Amino acid sequence: MIKVLFFARLREQLGVGNLELSPEEAGTTVAELRSRLQARGGQWADALSADNLLCALNQQQARGDESITAGDEVAFFPPVTGG
Repeated sequence: MIKVLFFARLREQLGVGNLELSPEEAGTTVAELRSRLQARGGQWADALSADNLLCALNQQQARGDESITAGDEVAFFPPVTGG
């Protein structure tokens, strides 16, 4: 299974903090996972379509072309701002 986490505004928009997906459901890359989640439509498409959305793979910032496999953890979160 692949654990998918959603933080901050994304968690609120989606109404869920995490999902467990099979590798077949998730796809093979971070970008494919994001695309498959967006394909759910509605709030999923809206929440995950932001250009500045950040992603981490196993707690390390990740690019869309990085491979995912069973046992991985993928997190999506909005950019962090501070002041």
